[in-house]
Order: sequence, then C-alpha cells, then structure tokens
Amino acid sequence: MAGNWKLNKDPQETAEFAQAITGKLPSDSEVISIIAAPAIDLQTLLDQKVPNLKVASENSYFEDDGAYTGETSPLALHEMGITYGIIGHSERRGYFKETDEDINKKAHALIKNQITPIICCGESLEKREAGKVDEWVSGQVTAALKGISANEVANLVIAYEPIWAIGTGKTATSDQAEEVCKMIRHTIEDLYDEGTANSVHILYGGSVKPANVKDLMSKEDIDGGLVGGASLDPESFLQLVHYQD
Repeated sequence: MAGNWKLNKDPQETAEFAQAITGKLPSDSEVISIIAAPAIDLQTLLDQKVPNLKVASENSYFEDDGAYTGETSPLALHEMGITYGIIGHSERRGYFKETDEDINKKAHALIKNQITPIICCGESLEKREAGKVDEWVSGQVTAALKGISANEVANLVIAYEPIWAIGTGKTATSDQAEEVCKMIRHTIEDLYDEGTANSVHILYGGSVKPANVKDLMSKEDIDGGLVGGASLDPESFLQLVHYQD
C-alpha cells in the first residue's frame, strides 16, 4: 500500500505524520507500507525510522549527476536509503510533458541504483470512451520496460491509474480496475513469460480510500494500491494498510 503525497506536507508535518503511525504498521512481510513524499521531506521521513515503513521518491532524473538544475539524483536517493521510486505519474506526463522514453530511462536509472521503480500508467477519459484503453496502457507498459531484463521486471511495480479517477472523487469499479490490471499482466507475459508476469506487483490507483479498498484488493490481479489524498491523514493511511484486519 503506497501513499503518494504529491506536493503536500512540510518537514514538520512529515515528522508529525511519522510519529502518528510509528508502531502501528503491519509487520507481516506480505504487507508493504510505503510513503512517497516530496523530495524536501524525504530525509525527515527517513530520520523518523518508522518500523516497517518503506520510503519512496515521487520522481527522479535519469542521470546520477551533472548540470541538471532542480532535478533529483537517483544515486543520491539510493545513498540516502530510498528503496522505491515513483516514475511516469500522469501528472508528470501531463504537466511536465514526460515521454515514454523519459520514463524508460528513469526506470533503468533507478534499477541501476538499486531502487525499485513504481511505474505509472493509465488512460484519459477520452481514450477510454474511444475504446483504446488496452492499446494505450499496454503501449505505455511496453515502452517503459524496453531493455529491462525479465529478472529486473519481476521485482518492479506497475501502478495503473486511470487519469479520469485521480483526484476527482471518481473511482473505476473494481471490475474495471481488474480488467486493466489483468491486461497489464498479460502484456508482461507476452513480453517476457508467465513467471515474470506473476511476480510483478500491480497496484491500482485512483481515489483509493478506506471505503473501497477491500473491494479493490479482492481482485486477483490487483496486488495493492497507490493512494493519493487518503494517504495524507495518518488514521486513513493506517486503515488502508490494515484493510485485511
């Protein structure tokens, strides 16, 4: 269960959130609790040393260093202790014009630096209404994985987020979400093999909240959630990570 804070929380708020969830996260190895925080908050979150919490970056560049003002180095993230990194979020694609090629290069850079990529994909309402969901999302996944080995793919995370359900209060039905997540798994099987496809963790994102998480997680091909607004409140986040209780 991965929370994506986007451009929210300052270091003080980050510390308060960490203190509120300390000692309350699942210790079961099958339940991975992740918070992806703004770059300015990452060190604060790491310093809190919350048991059973993995810390993720929300974005990073595809070069380790150089004259790239304002970017975040994947090498530096690794040295800090970051273990997961979101790339390709629809807001990065939309607002900042990131391309499939950019996201593929970022995936390679994260893997090289021993950070597990959380690769986002998803369609707009226009693509869905035009019946192009499979074509569009499969294309995003295929492009993102170009040149990545089966062993590397088996350990990464794909997050399916229908753009029309992000921050809108709308949610794809659990059946709609499962349909696309299953298609993503089949895409990986076609690119690699069945074992690789079964090993990949596929998350659903798009207005995931305590009220709908059990229904979504009941689906065979949905392995977890990428959560936006509901991850900002510690009590809400704890309900999500303890949805099986």
